Amino acid sequence: MIHDPYPMIKRFLNRQSHTITGAAIIIGAASFVSRIIGMLRDRLFAHHFGAGDVMDAYYAAFKIPDLVYNLLIVGALSAGFIPVFVELLTKDKKQAWRVTNAVINILGILLVIVCGIFVIFTPGLMRLLVPGFEGEKFEMTVTLTRIMFLSPILLGISSVISGVLQSFRAFLVYSLTPIMYNLGIIIGITILVPMFGIRGLAYGVILGALLHLIIQVPSLIQNGFRYQALFLWKDKYVRKIGALMIPRTLGMATRQINFLVITIIASTLASGSIAIFSFADNLQSVPSGIVGVSFGIAIFPTLARLAAHGNHKKMSKRIADTTRQILFLIIPLTIIFLLLRAQIVRVVLGTGEFDWNATVLVANALAFFSISLFAQSLIPLLARSFYALQDTWTPLVIGLISAGANIGAAIYLSGIYGITGLVAGYSFSMVLQMALLWILLHFKLGYLHEKKIIITLLKISIAAFFMALSIQLLKYPIAQIVDMQKFWGILIQGALSGTIGLLVYGFICNQLKLREMRLFQESLKKRWLKLRNVPGEVHDADRV
Repeated sequence: MIHDPYPMIKRFLNRQSHTITGAAIIIGAASFVSRIIGMLRDRLFAHHFGAGDVMDAYYAAFKIPDLVYNLLIVGALSAGFIPVFVELLTKDKKQAWRVTNAVINILGILLVIVCGIFVIFTPGLMRLLVPGFEGEKFEMTVTLTRIMFLSPILLGISSVISGVLQSFRAFLVYSLTPIMYNLGIIIGITILVPMFGIRGLAYGVILGALLHLIIQVPSLIQNGFRYQALFLWKDKYVRKIGALMIPRTLGMATRQINFLVITIIASTLASGSIAIFSFADNLQSVPSGIVGVSFGIAIFPTLARLAAHGNHKKMSKRIADTTRQILFLIIPLTIIFLLLRAQIVRVVLGTGEFDWNATVLVANALAFFSISLFAQSLIPLLARSFYALQDTWTPLVIGLISAGANIGAAIYLSGIYGITGLVAGYSFSMVLQMALLWILLHFKLGYLHEKKIIITLLKISIAAFFMALSIQLLKYPIAQIVDMQKFWGILIQGALSGTIGLLVYGFICNQLKLREMRLFQESLKKRWLKLRNVPGEVHDADRV
C-alpha cells in the first residue's frame, strides 16, 4: 500500500509552537537560515556591483515601495489585525474569517491604487529622495523603483496571511517566508540580470514577494480560510482594526522618514554611501532579527491573550523574562560584531568589485550599528507589549521623538564624520526609543521586575568581559598562523576566536548560575522543539 506523504507534510507545517521560547527558536532558526541566504545575496551584490552607483540605485529604489509597505502593512497590520483576530477566534470563528477576507480585499484595492499613483509620479519623488543622483544613475533608480511597486501589493496580502498564521501559532510556515523572499532576489541577481540587465534586480524582488505569498497559502487554507469577496466597510471589527492601525501607521511613517532622510543625506555624500549604509544595516540586522524580532513575534499572541484577560501581572512577568532572555543572547553577539567586524565584512562581502576601502567603511559603520543592538532587539518586544494592550498611540509619540532625535543627529554628525555619522545618529535614536518605551510601559503595567533584570545584566556583563578579552587575545596569534590575504584565513581567524569567545561566555554564565543559560540549555532538549500543538487559550505552557 502506497502512503500519501502530503497529509504528514501538512501536519508538520501547521503544527503550533508550545512555548514562547519554542516559537522564538523556530522563528530564530528560520531567520538564521534566511540571514545566511541574505548574506549570500549581499555577497553576490558586492561581487557583481561593489559599493558603487548600481547598488546606490538599487537600495534607493527600495525606499518608496518600502515606505508604502511599512506604512500600510508591516507594523500597522501587526498592531491592528492580530489582537482583533485573536479576540474574534475566541468569540466567533466564522466572523474572524469574514473580517480576514474583508481586510485582504480592502488592503488589496488600497495598495493597487496607491502604488499605481506612485508609479506615475516616480521621477518627481526620486528627485526629492536622491537629489545627488544625476543622469544614467538617476534613470536607473526610477526604472527599478517603478518595477518594485508591484512588491507591496503581493507582500500586503501575504502579510495578512502571516498575521493569521501567527495568531494560530503556526510559526514554521510564517518563518519560511523571508527565506523564499531572499531566494527570489538571488534568482534575480544570478539569472534575471543576465537576461534583462539591471532591471533583473527589480524582477527578482517581485519574484521573492510572490514566493513569500505562495508558500503561506496552503497553511492558511488548512487552518480553515475560504476566500469570500467581502469588504464589510462598516463592520465594527474592520473599523476597529483601522482605528488601531492609524497611530501605528503614523508611527511607521516616522521610522520611514528616518530612512528617507538618511538616504537624502547619503546621496549627497561620496559615491557608494547609500550602499555602505545598507550593507552595514543588513549585517547588523542579522543578530537583532534572529533574537529581537523572533522573540517579539513569538510572544505577541500570548501577550494579546493575557491583555484580553486583563492579566497584567502575568503579562509583566512574561515581558521581563523575555527581556532577560534577549539580553542573554544579544550581548555576546554584540561583542562579536564589535571585535570581529572587519572579519565579518570581509568574509561576507569581500569579493569581486568590493575592495578593501569599502570593507573598512562598512566595518566602521557596522561598529556604530552594533552599539545599539541591545536596544534594537528590545524594541520589538516593548512595542508589541503596547499593541497587545491595544495602545498604539504611545509607541507613535515615542517614535516621533526618536525620529526627531535621529534626524537632528544625522544632519549634525554626517557633516563631521560622513556616513559613520549617519549610523551613529541612528544608533543614538534607537537607544532613546527603547528607553522611553521601557519607562512608559513600566508606568502602564506598574512593575517590570527591573531588579531581576539588573542582576541578570550584571552577570551577563561579567561573562561578556571575559569573552571579549579571550577574543582579543586570540585574534592576533591566529593571524600569524593563517594567511590573512585569503578568504579561508580570515574566516578561520574570525570563526575560531569567535567560537572560543562564545564558549568562554557560556562557561562563565554557567559558573555564575545564570538562569537564562540553564533555560537555553534545557530548551535545546525540550520536547516542544517537536512543535507540539497547544490550545489557543493562555496556559502555563506559555512560559519563556
